[in-house]
Amino acid sequence: MSHPASAATPPPDAPPVHVATDTELGATARRERVRALTSVISRNGAFATLVIVMVLGAVMVPSFGTVDNLRNTALAASFLAIIAAGMTFVIISGGIDLSVGSLYAVAVIVSADMSRYGSLLAIVVPIVVCLAAGLLQGLVVAKLGLPPFIVTLAGLTGWRGLVFFITDEGNQHPVVPGQQFFETLGTGSLLGIGNPVWIALIVFAVGWWVLNRTAFGQAVMAVGGNDTAAELMGLPVARVKIAVYAISGFTVGVSGVLSTALSGGGQEARVGNAYELSAIAAVVIGGTLLSGGVGSIVGTLCGISLLYVIQNLIVQGFNLNSYVQQVVSGAFLLIVVVLQALLSRRASAG
Repeated sequence: MSHPASAATPPPDAPPVHVATDTELGATARRERVRALTSVISRNGAFATLVIVMVLGAVMVPSFGTVDNLRNTALAASFLAIIAAGMTFVIISGGIDLSVGSLYAVAVIVSADMSRYGSLLAIVVPIVVCLAAGLLQGLVVAKLGLPPFIVTLAGLTGWRGLVFFITDEGNQHPVVPGQQFFETLGTGSLLGIGNPVWIALIVFAVGWWVLNRTAFGQAVMAVGGNDTAAELMGLPVARVKIAVYAISGFTVGVSGVLSTALSGGGQEARVGNAYELSAIAAVVIGGTLLSGGVGSIVGTLCGISLLYVIQNLIVQGFNLNSYVQQVVSGAFLLIVVVLQALLSRRASAG
């Protein structure tokens, strides 16, 4: 004989089921909105600021908005932009690279010195040297577990010392002996825009694809977020850390080669001094967290553009010296870092 189905009743000792109230649901929704807003600001804040500054600059300083001025600004920014692209990978992974300025000088000097043997060696040798230097630093960080700050600080002084050794304590300044193809790499243009700018855009396009469309890019994010958790997930943490420093070295080499191709050599041994600070500033202004795990290659492009636009406006509009530019850039970086901290706190407290 069949019995009518009855609703299942929980056992007497079962804990009571909590049903969220409208107030709790509203609080959860507000937290999610705060997190979404924080993410949007972090990703797009640099771009929005760049647009506002450029519009204001074009209105306030008539010479700023001219094609020639914008073209020259883009060319000047392209060398540091390429370095900042590599730095983005390092910082997202939770590391830091203080050696890029000194390594850039190595690339510039080696490229000029190798140019007497032909354009191919002037391009390939400095890039390979910088790639190997980045690989070496990555191996020390990943395999020996030493802090990236200490390892790359040693690189900052060591590679700069190598430059002074090569140039006889800065007394020699190698020049490019008329290698037409090599010089065209830096001085040539396409559609009125300098080749270094196009190469920088290619670097950022490839960097965006690697960071957002490959398993390696996702691994970089995971390692930067929590390398212990990433290792438990089976990710090759050590290889990722080695790779990001190799990428940084490669981009520094490319930038140094382009700089030599444009200038024709003859640069001082102190070239690239404090480039590491400018590259880090551009990455952070672009929304990448110094703690790692969060970042955007497009944000870095906006960050470096913003730095150079502000510097250009200071010169064009106010005719102030480089020291004032440094003060303004430092103040702007401090504001961005403080805002990042406040947004992160609010998202956590949400």
